[in-house]
Amino acid sequence: MPPTVGNGKICYIQIPAMDVARSAEFYKRVFGWNIRQRGDGATAFDDGVGQVSGEWVLGRPPATEPGLLIYIMVDSVAASLDLILSNGGEVAQPVGADAPEITARFRDPGGNVIGIYQEPA
Repeated sequence: MPPTVGNGKICYIQIPAMDVARSAEFYKRVFGWNIRQRGDGATAFDDGVGQVSGEWVLGRPPATEPGLLIYIMVDSVAASLDLILSNGGEVAQPVGADAPEITARFRDPGGNVIGIYQEPA
């Protein structure tokens, strides 16, 4: 099923990376993102539900402090943090800091701070 197209939809994200292959493998292992090579040779991704795509870019500083903060929806924040840690990421904000929301923040291999969010049961 192709992505939804419409005015105002977030459609593409560029994520700073120090090592594109390492970052791509991290997001593939942790979140199950589809990794692909674009026609121009850039490494691109499609999110876990195929609605948002993007790429990793070199030569851009990482988003190390939350300003604009992107959250990735997960089935379990706790299980995702385990995967993040075992794949080279770091915890930037533990679960519970945004209670009652179930969230956490992590630092990816490129140094970017990204949030994860779990729908309440």
